[in-house]
Amino acid sequence: MTELEAGRAERLAPARSGAALQRYRDVLIALIAFAVLASLPLFTGSKALLDFVIRCSAYGLFATSLNLLVGYTGLTSFGHGMFFGLGAYSFGLIMQKLGVPIPVAFVATLAITAAVAAVIGAICVRLKEIYFAFVTLAFQMLIHSTILSWASFTGGDQGLRGGIPRPAFLGINLANHVHLYIASCALLILGLLAMRQIAQSPFGYTLRMIRDNAARASFLGIDVWRAKLTVFVLAALFASMGGMVMALFVSGAYPEFAYWTISGEGIFINMLGGVSTFLGPMVGTVLLLLLNDTVTRFTEYHGIVLGVVILFFALGLRKGLLDFVAEWFAQRRDAGEGR
Repeated sequence: MTELEAGRAERLAPARSGAALQRYRDVLIALIAFAVLASLPLFTGSKALLDFVIRCSAYGLFATSLNLLVGYTGLTSFGHGMFFGLGAYSFGLIMQKLGVPIPVAFVATLAITAAVAAVIGAICVRLKEIYFAFVTLAFQMLIHSTILSWASFTGGDQGLRGGIPRPAFLGINLANHVHLYIASCALLILGLLAMRQIAQSPFGYTLRMIRDNAARASFLGIDVWRAKLTVFVLAALFASMGGMVMALFVSGAYPEFAYWTISGEGIFINMLGGVSTFLGPMVGTVLLLLLNDTVTRFTEYHGIVLGVVILFFALGLRKGLLDFVAEWFAQRRDAGEGR
C-alpha cells in the first residue's frame, strides 16, 4: 500500500505543480491588470472614461458571477439581477440608517446577500432547468415589488434619496472620484481573481461535471444539490459586489437595479462575450456598454439595434465573441501542427 500511495503521489505531483503555476500566473496577470487600470488617471483627465471603467466594474462582476451559474454549472438564471439590486439597496440603507464605516457595511451586505441567497437557492436548485430559470425570475419580481411597495424604507419608485454617505477610511475617500475609480478597479480585479480560482479549483471541475451530466455526478458520490447551492450563493455574493459598486457610483439605489431587465442584460452580456471562456462576460460587458453609449447618441431605437446584434451572434457566429476567437485560434494551431 505504501508503494501504491507513493506511485499515486508521483502521478499527482505534476498536476499539483501545474495548478500552483496557474494560480501564480493568474495572480501576476491580476496585478498587471490592476496596475494598468490604476495608472489610467495619470494619462487621461477624461472623467467619462473613468466612469465607463467603473460601470464596467459593476456590470463585469455581475455578468461573470452569472457565468458561474450558466457557463460552469448549466443553471440559467432569469433572476440573478435580484442580487445586484439587493447589494445596492442593502449597502445604501446600511450606510444611510446606521452610518457605519464602509468596510463594515460592505461585509454586512455580503452577509445579508448570503443569507437571502441560501434561502432562495435551497428552493430553486432542486428544480429542473426550465423551472429553475422561471422560479428565480419569480423571486426577483417579488424583491422588486417589495422595493416598490415599501416606500417608507426603500424610497419606492424614487429610489434611495439623499445620497449614500462616503466617510473616509484607511486614508481612502470614496467621495473623491479617483479614489472611487481605483477602489472599483480593485474590487473588479479581486472579484475576477476569486472567481477564476473557483472555476479552476476541484470544485469548479465538479460544477462542470454536474453541467455535463448531473446524474452521473450523483452516481459518483457528488452531492449535486449542495454543490449547486454553494455556487448559487457564491454567484450571488459577487453579483452583490457589483451592486455595491454601482450604488457608490450613482450615490443611491433605484428599483431598476432589481428589475428583471438587469437579469436580461446579464444573459445578453454572456451571449455577446461567450460562456466557455472565463473573460467572455467581461468582453461582453465592454461591448454592451459601448453599444448602449454609442447607439443612444444617434437613435432612440437602441432596442432594435441591440436586437440585430443578438441575431448576428445567435444566428451568425452561434457563440460569443471570445468563444469564437478562442475556437478560431485553436483551429489555426491544430492546422499548423497537422502540417
